[in-house]
Amino acid sequence: MPRFDHAGLTIGVEERDLGLPGPWTRPTTPIRSRAALAAAHVVPLPGADNTPGGRPHVDWDATLAFRHELWSYGLGVADAMDTAQRGMGLDWETTRELVRRSAAEARTVGGRIACGAGTDQLDLASVPEGRAGLQAVVDAYREQVETVQAAGAQVIVMASRALARVASGPEDYQWVYDAVLAEVAEPAVLHWLGTMFDPALEGYWGTHDVLGATDVFVDLVRSHQDKVDGVKVSLLDADHEVALRARLAALDPSDGGPVRLYTGDDFHYPELVVGDARGHSDALLGIFAVIYPAASTALQALDSGETARAYEILAATQALGRHVFAAPTVYYKTGVAFVAWLNGHQPGFQLLGGLHAGRSLPHLVELFRLADTAGLLDDPELAARRMGALLEVAGGRP
Repeated sequence: MPRFDHAGLTIGVEERDLGLPGPWTRPTTPIRSRAALAAAHVVPLPGADNTPGGRPHVDWDATLAFRHELWSYGLGVADAMDTAQRGMGLDWETTRELVRRSAAEARTVGGRIACGAGTDQLDLASVPEGRAGLQAVVDAYREQVETVQAAGAQVIVMASRALARVASGPEDYQWVYDAVLAEVAEPAVLHWLGTMFDPALEGYWGTHDVLGATDVFVDLVRSHQDKVDGVKVSLLDADHEVALRARLAALDPSDGGPVRLYTGDDFHYPELVVGDARGHSDALLGIFAVIYPAASTALQALDSGETARAYEILAATQALGRHVFAAPTVYYKTGVAFVAWLNGHQPGFQLLGGLHAGRSLPHLVELFRLADTAGLLDDPELAARRMGALLEVAGGRP
């Protein structure tokens, strides 16, 4: 394995004996202590033209097989979200097919499936200003909510780039979400995605102040508590999440039942999911698509009352999670696909639209080391062979 300096020059090599996979177990009964979903990526068809800006071509067999792998570990699947490259390679036409296929596969195994409903079928440049633009956003949301519900999946109301563009203040967000949640037949998950994941969402909820945005968000949840199963917060701010979790816990349950906080914090998930005397978060995480055997084993330990062991397992993956989601965070999908490829879950190291090129070779080399240290290389011989081939092709072979 090569070692690089900050200028990208090779300064040495490391001979590494890969370890065995960790002592991971598949659950024999449903996981009870936490609700947990892994946000899954899509696998491109290797021989198709998946160039940037072109129509996506999905390897459906590999994509759906990976979801079965997640379900086999007792996790739910969060599909058609940013991990699946919504607005970053996956168009709405293909998303509809993904939702339909994933929901159908979930029914065959009794797996939980929740899918993102957004507004990415809109051409941002063509969305009008004012109330007409807001109505266009509502209509786009309605189409996607209908698609998800018709497939039999739970709705995740994703943040909307179009809404961020046309809204003039918090009242516009309230008006749009009032209309969208009126269409939801079963309680949905609301997604608050930070700008580190998508810069186009700057000022979401009608203000650039995170505390003010939180007030708008909580008021929205309170006014639709019977339609909200939970909220997924992806701001990578553990203190903010704990404070928001307390505010949600203080909502009057007679107004619609408790509201879960599904952490989207891929940096601080061990302490947030395991929790403390103040409570705990549930999970809807992209990193769970990378560490799912360890995540499942940790949740099984929580079910058995082994809190310290659960934390130890998750904490041992934290360095890997922070590396995968390091800035620029938008390229975290590269790490998800890379580990899936190392473990034989896709035939080539690819993402739609060439997005797998979003990380450097030194980043991938370190990711390989961290995955090995965490015991997350399923077949070390296969992983070593594939890593060697990548180094050869990329010019990094010592």
